Amino acid sequence: MMLIPTHHFRDIERKPEYLQPEKCIPPPHTSPVGTMWFIRDGCGIACAIVTWFLVLYAEFVVLFVMLIPSRDYVYSIINGIVFNLLAFLALASHCRAMLTDPGAVPKGNATKEFIESLQLKPGQVVYKCPKCCSIKPDRAHHCSVCKRCIRKMDHHCPWVNNCVGENNQKYFVLFTMYIALISLHALIMVGFHFLHCFEEDWTNLLQGYRLTRKETAEARISLQEKKPPLKVSSTECSSFSPPTTVILLILLCFEGLLFLIFTSVMFGTQVHSICTDETGIERLKRKNQPREHTGSWESVKETFGGDFSPNWFNPFSGPCHPEPLRDGDWVRQVTLSDTDNMETMTESEEGKDKDSVEVIDE
Repeated sequence: MMLIPTHHFRDIERKPEYLQPEKCIPPPHTSPVGTMWFIRDGCGIACAIVTWFLVLYAEFVVLFVMLIPSRDYVYSIINGIVFNLLAFLALASHCRAMLTDPGAVPKGNATKEFIESLQLKPGQVVYKCPKCCSIKPDRAHHCSVCKRCIRKMDHHCPWVNNCVGENNQKYFVLFTMYIALISLHALIMVGFHFLHCFEEDWTNLLQGYRLTRKETAEARISLQEKKPPLKVSSTECSSFSPPTTVILLILLCFEGLLFLIFTSVMFGTQVHSICTDETGIERLKRKNQPREHTGSWESVKETFGGDFSPNWFNPFSGPCHPEPLRDGDWVRQVTLSDTDNMETMTESEEGKDKDSVEVIDE
């Protein structure tokens, strides 16, 4: 829905009493550093479980259908190490993205005492979120699933059951990157497996399944007496029957192709957002208000944790967390155009805002 200027400024209040601080419950005591963050959302939890199930399914097919039955031990060991390492990093990144506070604003801090302590001056305003009774700093947006205002919120991702914000965007980027890599690796291994096994081994076995028991016994005697044994053993390509193996590999192909496309697009979108210092919500809204953009490289270093190093790809090392918000960070300056828009509001609208504040997510 398109927002007209008067709607955009309804959640801006100049005086503390307009924010109805008496209806705000004081924020709870600050949780200790490192406290686990978890969103109790049924859809998100189900999506997270499905994500783990699909990764473990790919792990099962790669190991027990393609690598372990193979007699090329060097090929199996190298690909097994690479695939398992990527899968471990993907699941670790998923856990960090899901269990890390994305940058939630303290809930219930829009109290009369706190607003008065800001000592607002002419031209200064504060934004209040009526849903979580919090004062929103610049570039913070309310998430209806997390029920909190999140700093630099890009979007809420059900696959990680969490918002993607300034504190966990690195983990989300790593998660999409590692999922895309293991999907590509799995597709390549499936292709080699089909080329190596289908014509030599599975064709003979499939033909054998069409014979009756009597014909199978006769064919077995005939093969032992008149023909040399097959060069490739039936157990070299798979421990399962050919039909089961084909079904498992086809399902893996669909899964790998789907996730490769999806996560590659998400990875590119996130990298673009980081380099341009513009979140997904800000890109969708395209506000005309000017905002100072940091350099592309500075934004990348802030997200991934300092200068380029192997820790950029490590889901166990955190990003460069910004300094704690100061009192001045909660206050915003009204531009001349903003003042003009606010003055055009009718008295009835102003009276309505004193009683109730309309929620406008930024």
